[in-house]
Amino acid sequence: MNDLENLLNLDEEVYPLDNGYWVKFEAKKVKVTLAIPHGVKYSITLHDKRNHRIIGYDNAHSFKSGKKYGAKKETWDHIHKKMDIVSYEFESASQLIEDFWKTAEHYMDNN
Repeated sequence: MNDLENLLNLDEEVYPLDNGYWVKFEAKKVKVTLAIPHGVKYSITLHDKRNHRIIGYDNAHSFKSGKKYGAKKETWDHIHKKMDIVSYEFESASQLIEDFWKTAEHYMDNN
């Protein structure tokens, strides 16, 4: 089984964590496009005890990154960290999962 299939198999999985946080995976195979060249629409989110999304990795909508007066790059892969959105460079499904867990663990360890 390849890493993309592993991500797709996690679709609709919810993982309650011992500390009261919980994680939800969504992943669907979609047609390859310029916006979604890897062919998967995904959302991986960390929620707090009050069910607020704290961190989310997804490609549900486009996001323009860049400086106020500089060139802006439009991307679909991005990270939500509370109220901020930053671009994310999708390399592979396994790297996506690893990056998400690193970010989530860092947040939970420091809050």
